[in-house]
Amino acid sequence: MIPLDKLDQIRGRFEFLEAKLSAGESLGDLVALSREYAELRPVVAEIDVYRALIREQEEARRLLADPEMKDLAAEELARIKAALPAAEHAVRLALLPKDAADARSAIVEIRAGTGGDEAALFAADLARMYQRLAEARGWRWDVVEETATELGGLKELIAEVSGVGVFAQLKFESGVHRVQRVPVTESGGRVHTSAATVAVLPEAEEVDIDIPTTDIRVDTYRSSGAGGQHVNTTDSAVRVTHLPTGIVVTSSEKSQHQNRARAMQVLRARLYDLERQKLDDARAASRKGQVGSGDRSERIRTYNFPQGRLTDHRVGLTLYKLDQVMQGDLGEVIDALVAADQASRLADLDA
Repeated sequence: MIPLDKLDQIRGRFEFLEAKLSAGESLGDLVALSREYAELRPVVAEIDVYRALIREQEEARRLLADPEMKDLAAEELARIKAALPAAEHAVRLALLPKDAADARSAIVEIRAGTGGDEAALFAADLARMYQRLAEARGWRWDVVEETATELGGLKELIAEVSGVGVFAQLKFESGVHRVQRVPVTESGGRVHTSAATVAVLPEAEEVDIDIPTTDIRVDTYRSSGAGGQHVNTTDSAVRVTHLPTGIVVTSSEKSQHQNRARAMQVLRARLYDLERQKLDDARAASRKGQVGSGDRSERIRTYNFPQGRLTDHRVGLTLYKLDQVMQGDLGEVIDALVAADQASRLADLDA
């Protein structure tokens, strides 16, 4: 059972914030108070449901002593007993520490792995899958950089996915995605295994990561691509090198100014992710079974086209709806991963 005094403290804090906001605070305080108030509101809503059930349970137990109300009280106690576990679980989930990056947009990086041309074609399939998911959920999908192959595959793609809570939905996609299918380049009809890697980074603001101008080198060059719309005929492409880490980011749209801004955006995301990875590594000893480990060398999922099967190896989820998944229908997969992560973190709290 959750300690009720802890729940009372949270509600007390919520009421304090509510009073402060009603009284009017300075602009600086208002932003911080409003953010905390918004974060606590869904938590307090679950607490209120849970506390109401506790009060109803106490009242029903008192009525058991009344001969005229005994039967009705017994029915009410049975109803409350059935409802309490779900209400308590909802409160426990609401009380889990929040990932500060969950509400942010994300940078998605997809790269072809082992498998040559087939791996590049699979990387392009993954990019289309995530783009369709973004479109279905009302997110904005903007390509920052892509390197295409002659067959229409992708050696690499970096995209900005903008929207509220994008990172929370996509962060478990990081890792190695394996495909089993007959490649279009295979004349013998044999099934091949190829792979692509996905990295999902939370978008970082300038206030999160300060990058001194002395730490970067910016080069402009003429972009080249797979032909057609990918060819850029001006020296507008930008390459940004972060000297302390050696991280290199390029962007090759038509506007040099936009390219620099986007390259810096991706660089900030990568540096911010490095800092988050350091914190995650420090906690790894107690979270070895964590779903969102962020290890990009980990094989997380297999897409078996001959059998129409998708398997996520982290949660043991198997779906025979691969066609729908490749069209962006990832809801069932995302929900399973979020639920597994919540269960893991709840287990950590109980340990």
